[in-house]
Amino acid sequence: MTNYRRAFIPGATYFFTVNLADRRATLLVDHIDLLREAIRYTRQRHHFVIDAMVVLPNHNHAT
Repeated sequence: MTNYRRAFIPGATYFFTVNLADRRATLLVDHIDLLREAIRYTRQRHHFVIDAMVVLPNHNHAT
């Protein structure tokens, strides 16, 4: 597993991209309701804010 470096700065903003292993897949848009529910569920348990998110068929960008 990759050893990620994290800066624990209160109020910091992070930009990240998540890719599917199969770049030909369209799972993120095919199951957008499940993705929304997973984000909603996680936000109820962990404090974070999503300022913007772009969901594409095989990857997403968020900040």
